[in-house]
Amino acid sequence: MRAVDEFPSGLPGEAVDLLTDGVPAAGGRRVWAVGALCRAVADALETRFNPVAVRGEITGFSRAASGHCYFALKDPQGQVRCAMFRRSASLLDFAPRDGELVEVTGRLGVYEARGDLQLVVEGMRRAGQGALFEQFLRLKAKLEAEGLFDGARKRDLPLLPRGIGIVTSLGAAALHDVVTCLRRRAPHIPVVLAPAAVQGSGAPAELVSALRSLYRAAEAGQLDVILLVRGGGSIEDLWAFNDEQVARTIVASPVPLVSGVGHETDFTIADFCADLRAPTPTAAAELAAQPQETWLAALGMMQERLHEAALRRIDRASQRLDQAAAHLGRPSARTAQQHLRIERQAQRLRFAVAARLQRANDQLLAAGERVRASAAARIERSGRQCERLELRLKLLDPRLVLQRGYALLTDATSGHMITSVTQAHAGQALRAALADGEVDLQVRAPAAQNRP
Repeated sequence: MRAVDEFPSGLPGEAVDLLTDGVPAAGGRRVWAVGALCRAVADALETRFNPVAVRGEITGFSRAASGHCYFALKDPQGQVRCAMFRRSASLLDFAPRDGELVEVTGRLGVYEARGDLQLVVEGMRRAGQGALFEQFLRLKAKLEAEGLFDGARKRDLPLLPRGIGIVTSLGAAALHDVVTCLRRRAPHIPVVLAPAAVQGSGAPAELVSALRSLYRAAEAGQLDVILLVRGGGSIEDLWAFNDEQVARTIVASPVPLVSGVGHETDFTIADFCADLRAPTPTAAAELAAQPQETWLAALGMMQERLHEAALRRIDRASQRLDQAAAHLGRPSARTAQQHLRIERQAQRLRFAVAARLQRANDQLLAAGERVRASAAARIERSGRQCERLELRLKLLDPRLVLQRGYALLTDATSGHMITSVTQAHAGQALRAALADGEVDLQVRAPAAQNRP
């Protein structure tokens, strides 16, 4: 690619006159308007490169509601932004996703609204699986051969768990979704949170540590199911859940474990190792806890069946009494006494059944209230802890330092931090971030040159 300063001399004289604003600069050069410069660069790219074919790995892929696709192609040496409009995207015979290695054809240009280099993709085909995806497939094949994905070892979820453990990030939207769902469906079930990072180089170790802490609670009889959840993202974002140590830790769970990582189309090694995969974090919570109303309805049905069974038993006893009375002919005084006694016993039985059902119902409601109060207290304690952590985070805010008169210097072009006079040179454009805004500066001369 040619340097920007070469373009004026590389274009015909008439083009230069049309694209400049007509104001001469020092040395006889004309001053370019920004839009004119972008168009000139686009024209040069069109002449020299287009049409172009590029090979790279997809990252940051997204499909807009309009049907247009936006992503970037990368390799170890660089990255280029890409756009694939709806008509071209509709001709694809596969669904592109992050991590895939592809070859694209298109036209290189400049997106003038931002001055960004952009490749408008007109065609795409697979060129391989991509580095990350190939690692994923290798690990998947290894663990599958060891039997870690075997369906025979996977367990059914308990119908009425004594407690539910959650592993996710404290700041994740997935945590809010799961807690909201559990509070709505089963407020009587205690919830234990083991926070861990779900993205980044340190995330696998934190996930392993969090899972093991919940395993100890499960072995103590406090938990019957564990949820491992996080929201969707690119293959890089979800890579912590493709870690071998995380996979082996999941398989070692003493209780059933549900994986709710990403969206419905995302798959990780954790999904294959878990006892059950849920398409979303909310779906994982729904699978782990049946609605409280379902159990109350079942209890009411059982109460009705027990009452009906007791009535049928009384009816059969009365029928046998009637048959015995018929064999005796006219009832004697003793028979009348026995009949009266049976009636009293039947009445006592009815009252006893009704009282027992009422006691059972009262005990269930009382237990539900105790569990609901316990869950509310746990959630309140977690909320207070989050508030304390938020206060600590605010105290570390660099803007508090800027309010004491300090400034943060960065290179106006590259955005790199300026921490030493050796990084500054005469004529360099800098940007100073102050407490209430930013100021553009220009270096007249480095401080070292002004020393006597």
